[in-house]
Amino acid sequence: GMPLKAAIKIDAVDRQYYELEIKPLASRHPNVEIVGEITEQEKSEFLGKAYAVLFPIRWPEPFGLVMIEAMACGTPVIATRFGSVPEVMADRRSGFIVDSVEEAVEAVEKVGSLDRAGVRQVFEERFSVERMVSEYEALYNQLVNERQERSKKATPGLSTLPR
Repeated sequence: GMPLKAAIKIDAVDRQYYELEIKPLASRHPNVEIVGEITEQEKSEFLGKAYAVLFPIRWPEPFGLVMIEAMACGTPVIATRFGSVPEVMADRRSGFIVDSVEEAVEAVEKVGSLDRAGVRQVFEERFSVERMVSEYEALYNQLVNERQERSKKATPGLSTLPR
């Protein structure tokens, strides 16, 4: 009975599938509302007011920006264990990583026990600007050092030859 709001972008290539499959399915459930695409300005309020964000991905998502955006708002995420989900989320701290629909339903019931400030803290620990810059800087320094070491090994020492 909980309302489900879906903010989705429908590309031209997906329009027919949306009209034939998704829209009729959603219209049969009065608690489902498809709000369509939202702007960057609307995103914080939409995600921040949500009880949780459902992320039932079924492909190897390389990053999952939606999870990061939700966590930045302090909103727990319920996501299936695909792609980057286990790396992005802290299971039972920023939400729940699930392996089935049944586990997702159980997670919805448990999500209220999570501390929203704790969800935001996971975001800060993993994805704040400071953390990202620090990690990129460390990686850059590591690559520079490795390149310098390879150069030293590849360039033989200079020697003088008698004339």
